[in-house]
Amino acid sequence: MVKIDKLSGSKVRIEIEVTSEQLDHGLDHAFQHVKEEVEVKGFRKGSVPRAIYEQKFGVESLYEEALNHLIQETYIDAVTSNSIEVVAQPKIDLDITKVEKGKGFKYVAEVAVKPEVTLGEYKNLTFKKLSDEVTEEQVAKEVAKLLEQNAELVLKEEGTLENGDTAIFDFEGFVDGVAFDGGKAENYELLIGSGQFIPGFESQMVGMTLGEEKDINVTFPEEYQAENLKGKDATFKVKLHEMKVKQLPELTDELVVELNREDAKTVNELKETTLKTLQEQLVQRNKNIMIDFAVEGASKNATLEIAEEMIIEEKNRLVDNVTQQAKQYNLDLETYLKYTGIPREEFEANLMKDAEKSLTYNLVVEAIAKAENITATKEEIEEKYNEIAAQYKMDVVQVRAAIQEEAINTEVSYRKTIDFLVDSLIVE
Repeated sequence: MVKIDKLSGSKVRIEIEVTSEQLDHGLDHAFQHVKEEVEVKGFRKGSVPRAIYEQKFGVESLYEEALNHLIQETYIDAVTSNSIEVVAQPKIDLDITKVEKGKGFKYVAEVAVKPEVTLGEYKNLTFKKLSDEVTEEQVAKEVAKLLEQNAELVLKEEGTLENGDTAIFDFEGFVDGVAFDGGKAENYELLIGSGQFIPGFESQMVGMTLGEEKDINVTFPEEYQAENLKGKDATFKVKLHEMKVKQLPELTDELVVELNREDAKTVNELKETTLKTLQEQLVQRNKNIMIDFAVEGASKNATLEIAEEMIIEEKNRLVDNVTQQAKQYNLDLETYLKYTGIPREEFEANLMKDAEKSLTYNLVVEAIAKAENITATKEEIEEKYNEIAAQYKMDVVQVRAAIQEEAINTEVSYRKTIDFLVDSLIVE
């Protein structure tokens, strides 16, 4: 027998009654599980009779395995038969002292469930029209970036070192008059103003002349990676060998040809394709802004209460994602956070907010899809499978084997609901 009570905070209390017959079944399962490793004098390993085992070890020795098996079995049955959408591991309340062979018992499972969403207004939200015009100035800036990428470093033989110049220099660092490991280099190349060195280092190099030697005094940051240098005052002896400046190429048809672009062979063609690219980017950016506005508006007008357990599980998933990204740079999470300068506590708190926001948006969109009866057609599901196959250069049969149709259906339905919300905006 199962009794279900709704609790606050999107949780339910499930009281489950286990019969004496089910307990016997659990004990049978437990005995079969342990007997292969049991040795009793007079019997081959794994062949001791049940009665002899219980006489020697007591039936209570089977309780833990039996109860684990029974709780998993009866809890899953209770959840599935009552269509309860759980979102976290349950908390089990069982008084083991009341478990006795030949008798039934009860236990309680408290679990977080998928929250009910009460929708508010989500259609016909008013949205202020965005500009879809790309200016000549924006095109010019983009072309300037391209010239910057193809600039050459040339020697600067006169004057002083300035921000934006590249310096070629020797340096050696000292703390309390003693040189430290990793603090020395020759012919080091540094873009002045890039912020690559300790705060104050690059600014003190500004104004140096070719061949000049100078002492630069700095203080290592408290969060510096080397423990022995954290917060320490240091002096770097520096000698400037060369100065280089960026020399931008002239924008000509010849340069465009040298860029070896398929979409442009002349300056005019370059500007035209740049304009087209910027327009496409602007259209997509405006659409993303409209999507955010529509979903955020629908979510603000909806009512739902997400269980903390569900938010924590989503947060943990986000942490795993960041951990995997850090691994790509051969860093563990803690080292990665040190480089970003974000304390672990702040990092976790930020991800909790992100998790709650993401869950809210997904649940609201899902509720709208249900309310509007938005589903994926067979043709749309097939099209999505083909799209994935083409993207990853796989056979569509392989994709179908790897991704369940239900997941594809959910993704397509979600995207259609997003489009529905955007199309319903009143743009003024």
